[in-house]
Amino acid sequence: MTFEPTPLAGVYLITPKVFGDERGFFMETWNRRVFADAGFDLDFVQDNHSRSARGILRGMHYQTEHTQGKLVRVTAGSVFDAVVDMRRDSPTLGQWFGAELSAENHRMLWVPPGFAHGFLVLSEYADFLYKCTDIYHPASEVSLAWDDPSVGIEWPLPAGEAPQLSAKDSEGLPFDQAPRLA
Repeated sequence: MTFEPTPLAGVYLITPKVFGDERGFFMETWNRRVFADAGFDLDFVQDNHSRSARGILRGMHYQTEHTQGKLVRVTAGSVFDAVVDMRRDSPTLGQWFGAELSAENHRMLWVPPGFAHGFLVLSEYADFLYKCTDIYHPASEVSLAWDDPSVGIEWPLPAGEAPQLSAKDSEGLPFDQAPRLA
């Protein structure tokens, strides 16, 4: 695997080695020893799988308690995945990073605790998998406004189109009102 740092400290694009032939492919997506050797001592406690249709935007979510680190990937389709640094004392507080994750490029994103996370489905549908380092704690979940101009995430939306949002995501907090994390 290759672990590529991003401009946000702690966030990494990860590309597994893919072994393929005319029968298909094989890849290892999680190996505790390989990740530990790369400096990631992770203990995953929950796996999640979501399916969403084109144009759906899920996020930008984070928790103020039971903060989750997430290893995310796409097993069918394609998404634009984005994170925003919500760490109070971080030099990149309020900055974002985004990348396309797809079944074809096999890339994964490591999102450490302290980041808001979300994705926009680019394909007809996408299956999105999360390995999480802590349990989901709905009582402390926060939705950051996906379109806050002070953050300025450059979502790859077709001209003139708005994403499809849940009620919770359409009421996301502006960055200046969203809680910071330690």
